[in-house]
Parts: sequence; structure tokens; C-alpha cells
Amino acid sequence: MRVTIYKGCPKGIVFAEPSKSECHRLLVSYMLSKDDGVLENVRTSDDIKATLNCINAYSRNYTQDDETIIFKKESSDNLIKNEAVPIFNCNESGSTLRFFIPIALTKYEHVIFTCTKKLGERGISIYEDLFAKQNIKIIKSDLDNNKVQFEFIGKLKADEFFLRGDVSSQFVTGLLFALPLLEGDSKIIITTELQSKNYCDMTLNVLDRFGITINRENNVFSIKGNQQYSAKQKVQAVEGDYSNASFLAAFNYFGGTIKIKGLNEESLQGDKIYNEYFKTLYLEDSPTLNIENCIDLGPVLFAFATLSKGGHFIGCSRLKIKESNRIEAMKEELEKMGAEIIVNDDDVIIKKTKLHYPTSSFDSHNDHRIAMALSLFSTQFDIQINNAQAVNKSYKDYFKVLNSLGLEIKCD
Repeated sequence: MRVTIYKGCPKGIVFAEPSKSECHRLLVSYMLSKDDGVLENVRTSDDIKATLNCINAYSRNYTQDDETIIFKKESSDNLIKNEAVPIFNCNESGSTLRFFIPIALTKYEHVIFTCTKKLGERGISIYEDLFAKQNIKIIKSDLDNNKVQFEFIGKLKADEFFLRGDVSSQFVTGLLFALPLLEGDSKIIITTELQSKNYCDMTLNVLDRFGITINRENNVFSIKGNQQYSAKQKVQAVEGDYSNASFLAAFNYFGGTIKIKGLNEESLQGDKIYNEYFKTLYLEDSPTLNIENCIDLGPVLFAFATLSKGGHFIGCSRLKIKESNRIEAMKEELEKMGAEIIVNDDDVIIKKTKLHYPTSSFDSHNDHRIAMALSLFSTQFDIQINNAQAVNKSYKDYFKVLNSLGLEIKCD
């Protein structure tokens, strides 16, 4: 899909999209509980659909009523025993893949995960290293439909798990979900500084809401086995998403007036820092900002700095292993307007530059955050974004929302 956005400044009131990060975690926790439960304010983006599909594969039944997911109580002897090897299709959701692998290995001795080739290339090497020590066999296969299959043979056992802190926190979260279900006690030991620690804090918060106790001392998580998931509140709602809200809030610094409702000021989301960073970029010349704990803000911060006074961003390396290489993708697109960008191993410098009309259409690089970040340049130019359907991954109504706020948009 190609989207044309005509120059303008959006104005109005909008409710924040539900947090995809919290939604994944709450859905997994309700799945692992055998009790009744209701999760409200669920928006079924492509990634959330992947998690719901995997809940089915886990043999946990639910019903969906518009934006509400309803789980019915299960007895311990009512679990479906399927002789076929269960298949978990994660599509392109990294959270789904990395959360569910260790969870599935607490229940099944033989299980298959599928995902897009791109997600497969991002890999599960952390689990491969950890599980090799437990004699869990992993067979990777390329499928004909541009997908990758990971086949696991063996079950997860209680242990001490050593992980680097400079890799995706999704691996830590997957283990945090799974290890309380095992018979023995376990530890997760982070061997370097933990990046994206806010996502781990969010996981611990959700686990606590489901009666799971985990003791954390610095970089060591101590986890008792034989715990049971049970929601302290049977009905919960997904809070608003600061990550997606950031793309709309950025417009307010370049002529827009958008009021965003439904954001929890006490949220543990690391991307809550966006407004502080926007103000800094708006007021200062080329400030230095560390984004290692809010890595998903990278694209919108790069766009903001390009339109403002430049910026120096450190802690950027994990942007290279997202849905796209977000550093190179943004560099390629921003240079179409004359932006000057210097890329180093772990930092990105964006020079203050006078922009010109884009020399060609933008491209999303099949990355939802790239597509949304590029929309900010409609405050200066008429723009076109190719492969704009990438927003379906997290915010499928993004362009409809911009249109409702007064921007003229054409989709073809």
C-alpha cells in the first residue's frame, strides 16, 4: 500500500492505542492461569494476533468480543492432550516467539515454532546456547513460503541461566514467564549491564499481578518453582501505549495540536520518556541522548532531530536487529531530503540541516516504526510512503487517525 499525505498539521483529540508490550504480557499470564479472566482494551494488531494464535496452540481456549478477550476457568485434568506436535505460528512478532519458546518447553517435549524469514534471521541464538546445556535439540529449517521453522525436542528444566544484558530483553521475559512453572528453583543471571530494563520491570509487574513471586537483587533474578498463575484482578484493561503515542505527540512541535488521552502517568513503559527527549531536541542544539532503554523511540527521535536542531544518539546498536536495520533504513530515507547522518557502531549523529523536498517516495522497509516516523515530514512537504501497510504490525489505524485529525491522506 502506498500512502500519500498532503502537507498539513493535525489537530484534535485522540485516545492512545493499547500498549502492545503490556498486552502480550497480560495475554500470556491469563493463558497460564487456569482461572476465569477478562482482558479489555485489546487491539488485534498483527503482533497481538500472533500471540492469540499461540495461545490456541498452547491449548488454552478463549473467546473474543470486539476488544475484549475472555478466558474460561480450566481444571487441571481438562488440558487437551493432542498426539500431534503443536505448531506455534509467530508470524513476525519477536515478543511472541521469544516469550512462548520457553513456556512451551515447560509443557511439551516436542514442539514446532514458525515465523517469517526476517524474524528467523533476527534469531533465537540466546536460547540455542542456553538450551544446548540442557540437551534440548533445536532444528532450524527454511520453509517454502518465506518462513522459518524451529523444531524443539526436549523439555526445559530448572537451572541457572546466564544471559548478556545487551541483547533483547524478550529472552529474559520468556524465561521469567516459564521458570516459575518448573518443579525446581532457578536463577537468571545477567552478566552485563541490563538494557531495556523497563521491559523487564513491566514483566515483573504483570507477574506480580498474577501471584508470581520473583526476587531480584541487582542483575540476579531468583525464581521459586511450582508457582501457580492466578490473577489478583479477574478483569484488567491494557493501558495506553507510549511508544505509538510518541509518533502523534511529535507533531505538536511542528505545528500540530494533538491531545492524547488514556496514557497512564504511572506507567513503567520506558518509552514514556519521549516528551522529555522531544523537549530537549526542540530546545537544544544537537543534544546527546541515550536511547538504550527506549530503543523503539529511535526512528521518531531521528525524524524529530532532522526537523529540529540535530542530535547525537547513543545506545543505538540494537536498532540494527529490529524489523529492519532501523539505523540504515532511516538514514536512507532522511537522506532523500538532504539530511546529513553519521553512523557509528553504537551511536548516530544527525546534523542540523536545511531540508529540501524528498527526491523520491519514502519506503517503510516493511517496518511499522519507520512508516510512522516518516509521516512526521508531512508537516513540511507532501509525502508518499510505500509499503505503508507495515503499520498493521502495531497500529493498524494509524493513517485513519491522522486523517481524522485533519490531514488529507490518499491510500492506493
